[in-house]
Amino acid sequence: MSSEVREFEVVVWGASGFTGRLVAEYLFEKYGASNGLRWAIGGRNPEKLETVKRELAGATGQDADALPIIIGDSDDAGSLADLARRTRVVCTTVGPYAKYGSRLVEACASTGTDYCDLTGEVHWMQRMIEAHQDAARASGARIVFNCGFDCIPSDIGAFFMQREMKRMHGVACTQIQLRVKGFSGAASGGTIASMLSMLEESEVDPGVRQAMTEPYSLNPKEDRTGPDGPELLGPRYDADFAQWTAPFVMAGINTKVVRRSNALLGYAYGRDFRYDEAMLMGPGPGGLAKAVATSAGSAAMMGAMAWGPLRRAAAGRLPQPGEGPSRAKREAGYFDLLLRGTSAEGHVLHGQVKGDRDPGYGATSKMLAESAVALARASLGVEGGIWTPASALGEVLLDRLPDAGVCFRIDD
Repeated sequence: MSSEVREFEVVVWGASGFTGRLVAEYLFEKYGASNGLRWAIGGRNPEKLETVKRELAGATGQDADALPIIIGDSDDAGSLADLARRTRVVCTTVGPYAKYGSRLVEACASTGTDYCDLTGEVHWMQRMIEAHQDAARASGARIVFNCGFDCIPSDIGAFFMQREMKRMHGVACTQIQLRVKGFSGAASGGTIASMLSMLEESEVDPGVRQAMTEPYSLNPKEDRTGPDGPELLGPRYDADFAQWTAPFVMAGINTKVVRRSNALLGYAYGRDFRYDEAMLMGPGPGGLAKAVATSAGSAAMMGAMAWGPLRRAAAGRLPQPGEGPSRAKREAGYFDLLLRGTSAEGHVLHGQVKGDRDPGYGATSKMLAESAVALARASLGVEGGIWTPASALGEVLLDRLPDAGVCFRIDD
């Protein structure tokens, strides 16, 4: 981050979209229009942003008149550079990022402006790392992708398990397994749009599919090998959890980010570190039946979405960017993830990550907001570059997230 004093600490870019409004609402409830945080909302349409201000005031009973608005255009490089120069951090919810995010990353990397987002688009992240890593290092900009449900619970969860194993036993976990115990809430329209965008691009660019399927595709280019293989594709019995499992749809991005964190942390987890994710389906014949059905359903959905005509026909019936559940549904949502870490010496730790809102919207918006404030305020100990949540924000987020309803604990 540049050392110069800037007009704002945080700009929420895309604040008139559904998730952007939730990020703005969280910050407004916590800081008001100017109570301890210099922040603004931004986007293309001033009328929509004024509506957001009125909605914030109506939802909280606080005066939002003093909350600044910044107008810009995601297609205009000059406009985005002007935006980036005015703030210490750009917090963006405008996706799919491969379509709308590249110029903004470039603007932040070139102006020394910190950046955080919600992307899960592996191929785009790979492109941004290759294109802008050097500029970010030179300017001091700290670019942090994946600051929502993909991938903070996984990435910070693995960081937490490693920290606790070292604290308790003085060694690293050589393997961490994440298992989804339960959740309530649907995938966001933005996440679905990003997945569809990746599938569209993979039809014409083999490199996209390669980035999506290679286990270490986000590691530094010269170091993309390791002990982990491709993601689990079918039902499997997990003796460590004594349950049948099915593939977890977010594993394809989460696992790659955790492995990148290990590399960026100087292989603090070890060169032989292994990491995987799956969903718990239950024990016995009932668990097996559920695992088979869930695996088959996931495979059928991905197979159908891989076929262009069917994907385009289905796209209009799926949740769209800017759409989302009611407040009641968000507040009724949750996620509950189990972690198991083992060391070469035979030590075993069991951990848990829990969130008090639906993962796709309620929890994600709070995790992104806290990441933005951490970038703006905390002493992080990392220089400019393109980072992961754990490698840039690990300890800080472990301190901040419990107050936002996302908790990490050891169960042993």
